[in-house]
Amino acid sequence: MMKRKKKSRFPLKPALLLGAAGVLLLASTVGSTRAALTYYNEEYFAQVSMSSIGVALLENDVEVCRREYTDDGQWVDSGEGVLLKNMLDEDQNEKLVPGKVYQEELSVANVGNIDTFVRVIVNRYWKNSEGKTITKDTMLEPEWIELNLVNDDVWLYDDRSDDPDYSPEHMVLYYRDILPANMKTEPLSDTIRINPEIARDVTVSSRVEGNVTHYTYEYRYDGYSFYLDAEVNAVQTHNAVDAIRSAWGVDVTLSEDGTSITGVSH
Repeated sequence: MMKRKKKSRFPLKPALLLGAAGVLLLASTVGSTRAALTYYNEEYFAQVSMSSIGVALLENDVEVCRREYTDDGQWVDSGEGVLLKNMLDEDQNEKLVPGKVYQEELSVANVGNIDTFVRVIVNRYWKNSEGKTITKDTMLEPEWIELNLVNDDVWLYDDRSDDPDYSPEHMVLYYRDILPANMKTEPLSDTIRINPEIARDVTVSSRVEGNVTHYTYEYRYDGYSFYLDAEVNAVQTHNAVDAIRSAWGVDVTLSEDGTSITGVSH
């Protein structure tokens, strides 16, 4: 079981962080995104000016966004990305149906020319009808945003459920093996759905007009929205243990040949 410790405050080692965020409202509209972030070590990039490090987030095998450091010393990115924007058919005025399964394959592509280790941070959370993030409403669980994780033979899920500070809103997955340049990972997820329990908290009222009875249904979570954010980190394979500790704040163990992550501790 992975244990947690205070996040490392070592200086940042060469790393690339790409953030992409998406939102889907229960009212079936799409919201704004989170800007991409990057952190890196200037000295490292001066030493490897002929190489580049880059990463992209893929959704259903389509690139959502990317950021890379090129051999001429420039950052190139595709701008902000939006997850789930094609989940519903807006032309058909499709509405979100709790309990219905929707395709949501998330994966990572190495768009640089050096091999890397990568991880993905997924955040899932709710906002109420006033746009406030729900953190203490135990009746509306983050787990009701059911992102189905797959390929656990290559994706190492950082299970912190025994940690008192653990929150199911926050999921971290490490790709076990080195991701070669110009290659992509297997998907870490395949589907998403909203647990149908959300639609069962309903108040029914009625009124009679003549011989007709009219029923009104008031759902407790009417107007609530769910959010899915995905953030991709990449670290070079040279001195990977130190680089990962410095950039990600975790300690990893590697296989004897150094090609795969076998454990993570905090």
